[in-house]
Amino acid sequence: LQVVTDLVQGEFMQLGSKETENERFAHYLTKTYRKTASLMANSVKSVALLSGADAELADLAFQYGRNLGLAFQLVDDLLDFVSSSAQTGKPTAADLKLGLATAPVLFACEKFPELNAMIMRRFQEPGDVEKAFEFVHKSNGLEQTQYLAKQHCQEAARIASIIAESAFQKALIVTTDLVLNRMK
Repeated sequence: LQVVTDLVQGEFMQLGSKETENERFAHYLTKTYRKTASLMANSVKSVALLSGADAELADLAFQYGRNLGLAFQLVDDLLDFVSSSAQTGKPTAADLKLGLATAPVLFACEKFPELNAMIMRRFQEPGDVEKAFEFVHKSNGLEQTQYLAKQHCQEAARIASIIAESAFQKALIVTTDLVLNRMK
């Protein structure tokens, strides 16, 4: 039930825009948690509880899934700018075309403040999508997004390293590399 509630709230959050850059990034991260990371966090926690884990281990499982889910979505947002539609199965700049400002765009605002107006109008004016795409590539928005994804993967791996050594623990750590280095 919590996952469904989070997903619905995330969908509604996606419809809204925030005025300031700081509000926008916090809004994006909360929406990302609700739409993607909540499912992973609660799924991993559920598996831990079903296998008889105590509350402490279940919380570690939740935090692992949360970080992995945030990283997964950050990589997904990055791939929207750097992968071909043949690689990902969806058109390039799909999020921009939907009017969504993801991490690469939000980071690009630091170098290109004119993106703020485009974000507020949800990239609806002619040329907005193309210009925003260009600004993201001319900024360090992609690198900053990748760095943030790496930070979340490192935190997930750190959390996984706390649990008892086993093949399962190793798989959790390897999964963080798979998320960070995926191509689609």
